[in-house]
This record gives sequence, C-alpha cells and structure tokens, in this order.
Amino acid sequence: MPYAIGVIRYRRPLEEVLSHVEAHRAYLRGLKEQGILLVSGPFSPRNGGALLLRLPEGDLEAQLDRIRDNDPYVKTGMAQYEMLVWEPGIGREALDNL
Repeated sequence: MPYAIGVIRYRRPLEEVLSHVEAHRAYLRGLKEQGILLVSGPFSPRNGGALLLRLPEGDLEAQLDRIRDNDPYVKTGMAQYEMLVWEPGIGREALDNL
C-alpha cells in the first residue's frame, strides 16, 4: 500500500488554532478508524504538525486532496497542508505490519 506524509503548518495564531483542535482531532480519529492514519502529532515548537498515512491503491492525489480539504483546520483557515507521497525503504516491513 502507498504511504504519504502530511505536513501541517498553522496559518493563524496558536490561540485561534487551539479553539479548533478538538474538531481536528476528531477528524483524525476517523481517519485512524478507517486505517488511513497511522500516527500524527504536533511539532515542537507548536507551529504545525505531521501525519503519516497509509492509502488504498488508486488515485493518490485525489485521496490526499480529500484528506486535506476535509480537515476542520483547512475548512476554517487555521492551517495549510503539504501532502507528499512517500516510498519508505529501510524499515518498510515494520511499517507494513502496523
């Protein structure tokens, strides 16, 4: 299965972003339940965060666009995404077993 990395950068002050964090995390929990999100978390210092995604075969760009566009952070203008399709090499077997 293909993998992707999502880099999230906040576009608003942290205090504003935090007012949307519960909706964002609920959205991510839904992706986790679907088996798409493997792991996520904020950067330190807290200016954004990252996602590690495992995607079903198919139109990867369209899937990544949907994931980005449906995030409450994006819908409310709190953050922007950079989505990168990723081909892990070393350690892929361990990742596939997650």
